[in-house]
Amino acid sequence: MTRKLPLAGVRITDMSTVVFGPYCTQILADLGADVIKVEPEEGDSIRNVGTPPKTPMMGPVYLRLNRGKRSASWDMKSEKGRRAVRRLLETSDVFIHNIRPEAIDRLGLGYEAVKEIRPDIIYVHCTGFALGGPYAGLQAYDDVIQAASGAVSLLPRVDGNPRPRYVPMLFADKVSGLHAVYATMAALIARNRDGEGQHVEVPMFESITSFNMVEHLCDATFVPPTGTWGYARQLDPVRQPMKTKDGYISIAPYVDDRWVRFFKAAGHPEVLEEERFIDKPTRRKNMTQMYEVAEAILPEKTTAEWLKILKEAHVPAMRASEIGDVLDDPHLNAGGFFKKREHPTEGGYIEVRQPVRFDGIEYPDALHAPTIGQHTDELNRELGLEN
Repeated sequence: MTRKLPLAGVRITDMSTVVFGPYCTQILADLGADVIKVEPEEGDSIRNVGTPPKTPMMGPVYLRLNRGKRSASWDMKSEKGRRAVRRLLETSDVFIHNIRPEAIDRLGLGYEAVKEIRPDIIYVHCTGFALGGPYAGLQAYDDVIQAASGAVSLLPRVDGNPRPRYVPMLFADKVSGLHAVYATMAALIARNRDGEGQHVEVPMFESITSFNMVEHLCDATFVPPTGTWGYARQLDPVRQPMKTKDGYISIAPYVDDRWVRFFKAAGHPEVLEEERFIDKPTRRKNMTQMYEVAEAILPEKTTAEWLKILKEAHVPAMRASEIGDVLDDPHLNAGGFFKKREHPTEGGYIEVRQPVRFDGIEYPDALHAPTIGQHTDELNRELGLEN
């Protein structure tokens, strides 16, 4: 028997924009929630990122972040628009937005106001900075959060270039979106148990600082500290993808017995006879030097040859791929991770499937990302707002 998707029957009013909130609601939609994207006439600004093939405001990043959702466009300055949103909230389990407090209050959609409309609402506010601190209400984008959280100091520790730099992806937005996913689901579980809704705040700055500090607070954890911040293995400039005869490879011997197997499988057991690598304690102490020796050995063979050798030796290793090359990855394609679909207005596109799998559940093809206000009339009928 095929089970229902985990969030089937949950309705979410989504007034979030760009990446942080929409990434959260895209995942919730994949899991079965009925996500209603409420956007102004000009649409979510993320619609303009990338080059749309046919229709303005239907860029590729928007398509990926907003699949499975329905779009309603109501004029929030009009009584009709405000009435439509209130009616939608009456039928919703969750309200998610990333609007600053003063602006959401002007719309009449602060937590206390929405609680009057739906007393058991789960109200998820995606903020830049926690509302209890001096940064509360400041505008926040991925770059700003990477800077404030110290993420920009990591690459300089690896390559010696002192200039702070961003990790070249929207990792602050996306990781914060994942925090918003689990926070929303936890609040729904609590409501099922206690019968009460609640206000949930998911701040980017705190989310990313927490994320970074898991390993990088390191020896500054203790009072007094036993060392400095920074997880040395992650910041080791030699512990990077290494050149082979025809490309690059990532190897992760990591623990001592794998290092022993690596050098033997590589045809260089003599390395283990060197005084600096003669036993487990010296190898642990000189791990950076082992990476340097590995870096000198790897150009002897092609990437494919190394992958075969290291698989047989049970040493973790993978080809260092370009992002575009991943589309042809045999493992991902064997599982149907990428799927070509036909958008009704944009034509063919590649959908990246939900990575999480549940026993007994088959994901249906998600709704295509909607054009602005595509489902307004449909929702008006559902909500009894035809007139």
